[in-house]
Amino acid sequence: MFRRPNCFYRENNVIKLFRKVFAERRAATAIEYGLIAALIAVAAIAAMQGLGGKVKKTFENVSSNMKVS
Repeated sequence: MFRRPNCFYRENNVIKLFRKVFAERRAATAIEYGLIAALIAVAAIAAMQGLGGKVKKTFENVSSNMKVS
């Protein structure tokens, strides 16, 4: 009788594990929360970069006005 190699059983177990993880609602919810957190982080970084130039200009104006006074 032909016996399957161990790697076949290992692959089968990995596939079962992935199916189990994606079938669980908690795992899917955790992935969704992770994606939302990543999106918020990207938006915050973009906003801070846009605001950073304006803040730098404001501090340079304050600094130059203090030197004049």
